[in-house]
Amino acid sequence: MGMPPTLRPSPEAGATIRVRVQPRAAREGIEGSRAGAWRVRVSAAPVEGEANRALMAVLARALGVRPAELRIVHGARGRDKLVRIEGVRAEEVERRLAAACPGGDAGR
Repeated sequence: MGMPPTLRPSPEAGATIRVRVQPRAAREGIEGSRAGAWRVRVSAAPVEGEANRALMAVLARALGVRPAELRIVHGARGRDKLVRIEGVRAEEVERRLAAACPGGDAGR
């Protein structure tokens, strides 16, 4: 079985995921996976990095890691991003994000 489209394999322990951010949302959280990217709602506005900081907090909470273990590797100024998670295997990242979705379903 191949790697889910939202994940990219990495040579060391960790994973890189595709994320689509919805800033200024009424509620924060992981919405699910659609079109190969995890959809994440944040209440912060996309001003001066506020939405990026909120994204890191939402992902860290959902994944059970420290925000310092997350890094935006591409797309810091747009809604579509690549986020690197250190210290968690790709399969575990997928499982934790799916569990954080409403009803524990990734929307697939």
